[in-house]
This record gives sequence, C-alpha cells and structure tokens, in this order.
Amino acid sequence: MLKLFNKDLKLFYHDQRSVILTFILPLILITLFAFAYGGIGKFDGRSEPVKLLVTDLDNSKSSKEIINKIDSLKDVSIIESDSGKSGELVNKGKYACALIIYKGYQDSLEAGKASPVELIYDRSREMEISIVQQNLIRTLMSSTNEIIIKKNIEKYMKELFPDDDNDISDDIFRAVAKNGINENTIKWTPVVGIKNDTRLGLIQAVAGMAILMLLFSVAGVGTSILEEKENGTINRLLYSPLKGSTILYSKMLFAFFISVLQLTVMFMFAWLVFKMDISVNIPGLILMIIATSFAVSGIGIFLAAVAKTRQQAQNLSTIIILVMSAIGGSMIPLFIMPAILQKIALISVNYWGIQGFYDIFWRNLPLEAILPKIFILMSIGLIMTLTSIQLFKKRIMKL
Repeated sequence: MLKLFNKDLKLFYHDQRSVILTFILPLILITLFAFAYGGIGKFDGRSEPVKLLVTDLDNSKSSKEIINKIDSLKDVSIIESDSGKSGELVNKGKYACALIIYKGYQDSLEAGKASPVELIYDRSREMEISIVQQNLIRTLMSSTNEIIIKKNIEKYMKELFPDDDNDISDDIFRAVAKNGINENTIKWTPVVGIKNDTRLGLIQAVAGMAILMLLFSVAGVGTSILEEKENGTINRLLYSPLKGSTILYSKMLFAFFISVLQLTVMFMFAWLVFKMDISVNIPGLILMIIATSFAVSGIGIFLAAVAKTRQQAQNLSTIIILVMSAIGGSMIPLFIMPAILQKIALISVNYWGIQGFYDIFWRNLPLEAILPKIFILMSIGLIMTLTSIQLFKKRIMKL
C-alpha cells in the first residue's frame, strides 16, 4: 500500500498541472479575493476616497461652506462639475454619484427652511453609494440643520422677547438639535438602470461568466495547435500545398467563429430563460459580441503561442485566465473591489467586455458612447493576433 502511495505521490509531483491547480492557483485566487473583500492589511474595502461630483448652482456662502465641509471628509473627494456634465458622467459609469445644490439654497436657509439638494447616482455602485450615505449625508444634514435650528430659535425668541437682545445659548441649541429637528430633505435620483427592468445581477452573471468561459474555450482551440504539432498532424499538412500561414489563419478564424457563436448562444439563452431584454441596442450588442470575440480569441491563441508544449499551454492558460477573470470582474463585481484593483482591472479583457455589456444593458448608452470600448477590444485582439502569428512562425512552423 505504501509503495502504491509513494508511486502516486511521485506522479502527482511530476504533474505540473496538478500541482499548480492544487496549490498555486488557489493561493493566487485567495489573495485576490482577500484584496477584493478588504481582508489584507490596510485595505478596508477601499484604498481611496469616493470621488463625488458637486454642482453648486446657488454659489452662495452657505453652499460653499457645505461643500468645504464635505471636502474635509477623509472618505469623500470633491470634484466640481456643472449639472449637465455630472449627469452624463454618472450615466456613463465614470463616477458613482453627483451632488447638486440648487439655486435658492441660502435663501431657504435664511428663511429657516431647507432647500432640497439632489444626489444622482448609479445603483450598481453600491459600496461607493453606502460610503457617501454614511459620510456625506450626515455632514450635509447636520450642517444644514444647524442653520435652520438657529434661525428658528432666533425667530422664536424674538417673538417672545421682542425688546431683549439675547444670545442663543449653546445648551439650548444642542438640546434642540438633539431632539432631531429635521426639515432638510435630500432627493435621491438613480440615473442608471432606470430605462429597463433588467436586473443588475443577471447582467453581471451573463456578461461575466460568458467571457470567462469564452476564454477557456478559445484557449482550448489554441492548445489544439500544439497537440497537432506533437502528434505530427502539422508536419503532414506542411507537406501539402497549404502554406503555414494558412494553417494559422484557419485556426484563428475557427477560434473567432466559436467565440461569436458561444456569446450569441449565451445571450439568447439569457433572453429565452431569464427574459433578459437583448433588443435594447441591437447594433451595439452585435458590435460588442464581435469585438469581444476578436479580443478573446486573440488572447486564447496568444496563450498557446507563448507555450512550448501542450501541457505548458494548459497550465499557463488556466492561471492567466482565472487571474484575469478575477481582477476583471467576471468572478467579483468590479464595484465592490478596492480602488487599486479597479485600476489593475484595466489590463484585463474581461473588464472591457463586461463594461461594454453594462453600457448596453444597464446604462442604456447609445452606440457612439460604446464605441471607445469596442475600439479597445478590437485593438487588444489585433495586437494579440499579430504577436501570435510571429510566435507561431518561430515555434510551431519551424519544423
């Protein structure tokens, strides 16, 4: 029994794929998930303050004081903007929320009333919105109430003692404030995800998992080239009138075709089974499927091109695809990640694909607003394809 155990242990040790999948890959994913959920060191879920767009239409002393107090919060960073641009930036997903202080704010406070301010936000950015709610709203409410309470007490005391010039006691002010006088209202307005009833979780599941599984599929197609090299199929093909470049292009075309077909089937499935409305932007969806398929197929072929053997390609593709999917938003929604991981996510094809589908199904953006992401995906695919061609000619076709 011990000899058999020892034999299996040696086989396991020499099987690099099994060792990587058993030990190294889980450690990498645990580290990434720990960062994402705020479980490492100083990371408490976010390493940078939430960027809050602020539009001051009143431009008064009171509104400026409120803005300065908000800006002093360590978890909130103020960025001044006009109202039209703020709504557009939030709608495009550039920022989580924007605060608008309307004209007449100070006049309402002088009258002892609170002029409503509006916070427009993206409902998919739950973590950032909760930080705003915990910090900004408390500051805004308390600062506004101080003015309202003071004005109301002054008015009340003058009515009772018209001939007296009494100062308001701090004790009286604190007592009134503690009793919860609250005439301030804040209008919360979601500006993203309101034009259709598609659920955010459904969009995340379909887009995230579709790209993750797509990467594995095209990596398998790329690995098949190495398998054909090892079993001599490519040698026999090279003896035929076919050129080596023709073999490569046919594989790339096959990977691209499979990618388009797989994404189409996944979105059709989401439409038929989960009633996901895929008709909101047909041209945008078609172009995003094509661009994502081209980028993903390019990466899948590239992973096979940099490997020397089929086993090495399988090990490499498994690690890179899972890590790229983890940081790119396929496994963990991007909006709950720390800011540092959100920046790193930009190097992942998953990020650009998922955000593009978010633009279509969640943000309901027009085609021209989605074109930059389509261009980036096409660029990724082109760079990976051209690099793969050169590597294949050196490593595979040189027989």
